[in-house]
Amino acid sequence: MTTPPSDPTTAPGRPPVVDRATWQAARDELLVREKAHTREGDAIAAARRRLPVVEFDATTEVVGPDGPVPFLDLFRGRDELVVYKHMWHDGAPHQGQCEGCTVNAWHLRDTAYAQARGVSFAVLTTGRWEEVAPYVEFMGYAQPWYSVRDVAEPVGGDMGFITCFLRDGDRAFLTYSTTGRGNEAAAGTFGLLDMTPRGRGEAWEDNPEGWPEGRHSCWYWRSDVDGNPTWGPTSRPVPQWTRPGATPVETLGRHGHH
Repeated sequence: MTTPPSDPTTAPGRPPVVDRATWQAARDELLVREKAHTREGDAIAAARRRLPVVEFDATTEVVGPDGPVPFLDLFRGRDELVVYKHMWHDGAPHQGQCEGCTVNAWHLRDTAYAQARGVSFAVLTTGRWEEVAPYVEFMGYAQPWYSVRDVAEPVGGDMGFITCFLRDGDRAFLTYSTTGRGNEAAAGTFGLLDMTPRGRGEAWEDNPEGWPEGRHSCWYWRSDVDGNPTWGPTSRPVPQWTRPGATPVETLGRHGHH
């Protein structure tokens, strides 16, 4: 296969066309920055492992399929535990639940490798268990879910974060919690999109001139039955359309939507 001739012109929304050697030189230049980014990430992880910890009452009860259980049970005999704190809209139907938390919970459906490393995983939410249980069944989630309604931090409290815990016998400690975009570590789709020519398609991204205009953040997290992105009353969090029995809707059934 012959290499096409170089085409230095740039069509709207498309990078310049070059030969393979020119591409490789540009790729190698970017690789230097990528490697530095990786090493800095390793250094941050090392600092994270050196954070102090906060002890809390390991007998604090959470509610799951077997009723109230002490938080210590979530470790399932392991020494480390990662939880995702899933936001909840009381009384809303399945399609009205948090689309951002769906992003994370959906990506974390299988945590077999964490368990192989000796780290347990669970999802916590402030929803009432009688509402949470049918939602978990509808979504097909296999992770252990628990209601932490009216439970104080660090077990309960604010939702929407990944939080890590350490067990020492019958004692439990808070070790780390994400903020904001720190949750992206759990959702591999973001990393894949960041590798593509047009990224996430969001307005905040720094794109070359002539690229398609970005849309509001997270615009593709909800869609209608035809797959069109929308945050309106006919939408569901995207993965819900894969679930048996998911039908077109006309309301999100939560405050602020009609």
